[in-house]
Amino acid sequence: ALVDPVSLEDAGSAEPDQLSRVTTNNRLRAFLRMSIATFALSSPDADIRVDAVKQMLRSLDAASIELLRERAAEETDSRVSYEIDTALALAALDEEDESSTRLAAVTTLADRLNPEVYNRLSALLERDEDGSFIEGDEAVRLAAAEAVRRIDTARNFYAVIETVFFGLSLGSVLALAAIGLTITFGVMGVINLAHGELLMLGAYTTYVVQLAMPEHIDISMLVAIPAAFIVTGSVGVLIERTIIRFLYGRPLETLLATFGVSLVLQQFVRSVFSANNRPVVTPTWMSGTLQFNEVFSLTYNRLYIILFTLIVFAILLLVLKRTRVGLEMRAVSQNRLMARAMGVRSEWVDAMTFGLGAGIAGVAGVALSQLTNVGPNLGQAYIVDSFMVVVFGGVGNIWGTLIGGMSLGIVNKVLEPFAGAVLGKIFVLVAVILFIQRRPLGLFPQTGRAAEGS
Repeated sequence: ALVDPVSLEDAGSAEPDQLSRVTTNNRLRAFLRMSIATFALSSPDADIRVDAVKQMLRSLDAASIELLRERAAEETDSRVSYEIDTALALAALDEEDESSTRLAAVTTLADRLNPEVYNRLSALLERDEDGSFIEGDEAVRLAAAEAVRRIDTARNFYAVIETVFFGLSLGSVLALAAIGLTITFGVMGVINLAHGELLMLGAYTTYVVQLAMPEHIDISMLVAIPAAFIVTGSVGVLIERTIIRFLYGRPLETLLATFGVSLVLQQFVRSVFSANNRPVVTPTWMSGTLQFNEVFSLTYNRLYIILFTLIVFAILLLVLKRTRVGLEMRAVSQNRLMARAMGVRSEWVDAMTFGLGAGIAGVAGVALSQLTNVGPNLGQAYIVDSFMVVVFGGVGNIWGTLIGGMSLGIVNKVLEPFAGAVLGKIFVLVAVILFIQRRPLGLFPQTGRAAEGS
C-alpha cells in the first residue's frame, strides 16, 4: 500500500515495475526537510518538536508560519513555545508595513542567542553601496542595534565561562598528573623524569581493560581506574626498590636514572603495542554535551574529569591526614632522622610513597585517555607541565598543586586564542620562571616543621 507523504492519506497500490526513481536536487531536499519538520511538530516528544521548529525557522514561508501560529495556540511545553515565538518574531520582521509589529518582534528577539536570529538582526544594520541603511525604519534599526549589542554581550559572557571551563578541565588534568609528582618530590626529594611514562602506562591500562571487556565498555572506565592504580603503583614500587633507593642524596644520578627508566618504558610499550596510537572508546555516560543554550554547552567528559580530579584529591587528603601511612609519610617528609628514631621504617615509607605517587599518575592516565591519543609519547607532552605545576604551586604542597594546576590551565586557555597553543605555553613557562625568581618556594610554600625538614 502507498501513502501520500504530505497528507498521509492512502494512495492506493502499485507494482514494483510501475514505480520510478525520484531524482533529488537541492530544492527537493529543502522541501523534504521542511515536510519532515512539519510532521515532527505533532510528535509527542518535546525535544523532537523543538528541533522541528528550529529546522523550520531557517526557511519560513506563509504555510509554515500559519502552521506555527496554529501550533502556538495549543503548545504546552515552554521550550517549544519559546522556539515558536522566535520563529514568528523572525517572520514578523518581514512585514514591511507594520512598524509596531516589527518593533515588537525585535524586542522579542533581543534575548535570543540563535545564530539565525543574530544574522537576521545584523542584516537590519547593513548599508547599501551608497552608504545608506537598507532598513528604512529608524526605530526598527535602533532597536535592532540595541538587540545585537545585548546578544553580543551575552555571547561574550558565555565565551568567558566556556574558556574558564576549558581551563579548569585542562587544569584538572595538569593537577591530577602533578599530584603524584608532588608526593614523590615532597617526601623523598626525588625528581622523577619517568613520571610521564607512568601516565602513559595508566592510559594503556585503560586500553587493555577495554580489550578484555568489549561488551561492557560503559563500566570499563570504572574497572580501569583501580587497575591502573595497581599496575602503575606496582611499577613505581619496583622502580624505587631496584633503582631509586640506591641513589638518595645524589640528584644528578637520580635524574639520569629516571630518564633512562622513561626510555625503557617507552620502548617496552612500543614492543608490546607498537608505535601506533591505540583507540580508547568513550563510555556513553561520558559522551555528549550538557546544552544550556544555542551558544553555550559543556562536554560531559570534561565535567567528569573535573569531578574525578576533586574526588582523587579528597581521597588523597584523607589518606595523608587520617591514616597511619599518611602520618608516616608526613613525618618522613618533615624530619626523616627523627621519624626513624621514633620507629618509622623510612625505607618502607619511601617505597609506599613512590608507589602512591605512581598509582595516582596511572589514574591520571585513565583520565588522559579520554582527552588525547594513547601512544608511547603521551607522557612526554605532560612531564614539563607537571613539573611546572609542582614548582608554581609549591613543592610538597598538595593544595598548591591543585590551585596551581587550575590557574595554569585557565591561563593557557585564555592565551590560546591570541597566541596559539604552542606560543601560549611558552608565555606561561616564561611567566612561571619570572614568578619563581620572586617566590622561589612557589605559590604556597611549606611552613613550620615541613619547611625545616626540607
